[in-house]
Amino acid sequence: MAKVLCVLYDDPTDGYPTTYARDDLPVIDRYPGGQTAPTPEAVDFTPGQLLGSVSGELGLRGFLEKAGHTLVVTSDKEGPDSVFDRELADADIVISQPFWPAYLTAERIAAAPNLKLAVTAGIGSDHVDLDAAIAHGVTVAEVTYCNSISVAEHVVMMTLSLVRNYLPSHQVVRDGGWNIADCVARSYDLEGMHVGTVAAGRIGLAVLRRLAPFDVRLHYTDRHRLPAAVERELGLTWHESTADMAPHCDVITINAPLHPETEGLFGDALLGTMKRGAYLINTARGLIVDRDAVVRALESGQLAGYAGDVWYPQPAPADHSWRTMPHHGMTPHISGSSLSAQTRYAAGTREILESFLTGRPIRDEYLIVDGGALAGTGAHSYSVTK
Repeated sequence: MAKVLCVLYDDPTDGYPTTYARDDLPVIDRYPGGQTAPTPEAVDFTPGQLLGSVSGELGLRGFLEKAGHTLVVTSDKEGPDSVFDRELADADIVISQPFWPAYLTAERIAAAPNLKLAVTAGIGSDHVDLDAAIAHGVTVAEVTYCNSISVAEHVVMMTLSLVRNYLPSHQVVRDGGWNIADCVARSYDLEGMHVGTVAAGRIGLAVLRRLAPFDVRLHYTDRHRLPAAVERELGLTWHESTADMAPHCDVITINAPLHPETEGLFGDALLGTMKRGAYLINTARGLIVDRDAVVRALESGQLAGYAGDVWYPQPAPADHSWRTMPHHGMTPHISGSSLSAQTRYAAGTREILESFLTGRPIRDEYLIVDGGALAGTGAHSYSVTK
């Protein structure tokens, strides 16, 4: 029997919900491109419930305990005395979300001799040391595509919010004011702007498709160039590198995984090549940008705005400079954790567990590391340092 250690974010401050704003969710059976949504044998939750917090338990307790497994759920994940570190010592499986990541460092993996599987309930497994997972024979899996469209929608929302100066204008209303000039002095139309994405995988391409109707000029860079038919359909301009693309864009959105090639990519040098007054959107990973360089670019006016919902570390400390820098639209890491997305990634987590615990192969598209090497989606998206 397996011990499953699940790290989830805290419940709402006023308690776990007893009612919800909506009664149902649209049914999503397939994603763009044809991949099927998660297909577990069953689920023990109602779609649209809050599953990603501690009391939600990803809807896993009944399934696991009925099969004789042990489930430990906690939000306490930081430091050697945390519940996570104490329970990790004899855990067989670790589950966490990118929004509240349980950082599986090389040291933690070495201290967990029973660990066989690390599951990301969502997408993006950079909180796991993939080199260490490979070395120790730990399988790493994530629920590929489950919240890609959720994140793409968040990118579009943040782009429009920054360009149209929505958040400060909304605050004027909340504060009882009505000075229109204050609101529009930093408000522009997105129409006609040049918008580029760093990476055009599932999220990046979804962003491009959603922005095309705004009559913008679309750019992208990716180490895997899109088919010519897609470039023609969307009127895309491809660039060999981010450095080549940056000077041409009014808006850049980062949709790349974090790995050695992208860590620290947007520093003073690259930000300095962007158009003065450009906007940067980052729903990928906080470490892809230099924290202090972003603050400097906003304070100097090199960037007109920065929005994202990824930080490092997560949760971000109260004194993190991104909380108080000018012209930002930051959120806590929520872009991929809508109630709609939670339904899919909870179901996908159960599908992965069903396969692993019964000795069946995990879907190839869910795999990041398997058999001592990058595998599946991991082989396409990540690189290792050793």
